[in-house]
Amino acid sequence: MIRAPWGDQAYWEIRITKDIEWIQKADRLLMEPSKNPTYDPQFTNDLSKDTLRLILRRYSRGDLIRDLARHFPGLLDAWELSNKLAEEICREHKLATCRDWTFALSNLNHYNWCFWLVGLALALDIPNDQWQRLLALIGGEGEDILLDRVIASRQPGRKAGAKLLHKKPYARLLKAIDAPQEAQAAQLKDFVEHWYAELARKGKDELWWYIYGDPVKHPLEMGSYFGRWCIEAVAAVKAFGLDDSLCLGHEHYPGDLLRPDGPTTHPARETPASKQGLLARLFGRKQRPEF
Repeated sequence: MIRAPWGDQAYWEIRITKDIEWIQKADRLLMEPSKNPTYDPQFTNDLSKDTLRLILRRYSRGDLIRDLARHFPGLLDAWELSNKLAEEICREHKLATCRDWTFALSNLNHYNWCFWLVGLALALDIPNDQWQRLLALIGGEGEDILLDRVIASRQPGRKAGAKLLHKKPYARLLKAIDAPQEAQAAQLKDFVEHWYAELARKGKDELWWYIYGDPVKHPLEMGSYFGRWCIEAVAAVKAFGLDDSLCLGHEHYPGDLLRPDGPTTHPARETPASKQGLLARLFGRKQRPEF
């Protein structure tokens, strides 16, 4: 069953197949002599984002939750390699930066990226070696009270920051965590309902994924949409045992991540009758690609 509110079966099958083919091709390219070494740090950084996109597309399509974690090592590999190459290339060519990304939690794009990965790591129960690799990549201990507290749920002793780096929308999530138990469900719902709108930024501060699926700015036909999932809420629920019952079924809440054995928390979607025959012809006799 498709979990995302947008995109039919054909959309998800096509996009996931392309993701898998591209990641496999990128892995082969990395084993060959580079034709453009100065671009390699950015290439591998983009590959880590492509792997996250695949994980979330598979969630959106309705794939088994327990099968998503197998992509996590590849994401970490790409990020670690990107860091290594950036250090080498920047030093060799005397460059200030080799990547179009700001690796600081004070930057909302990076903060959101790290929060998503922490949330997925917690929800998917990744092994401890992968968890430690992720924490080493994120760094930033003592910089943000919210992310530090979420990480500390699995990493006791982590020092929590004294301030919240991004009040919109994350002040609402912090409020839910600190609320009395009887008020937590309503506060969490309030965060999820305001999450997407309060992440809106202008110009260079706009999140890299924010307009994907926008019918005017970046319509579905462009193929970038992978869902708009508030993984930060799932991270808090996993970390602190919050009641998420009021969020179940919300278009942005990926509740199935916390319920790997089902049933799904997403409302059923009807496939238009006119498309059912086409989908059967396109995919009825094909198996999903293995990756």
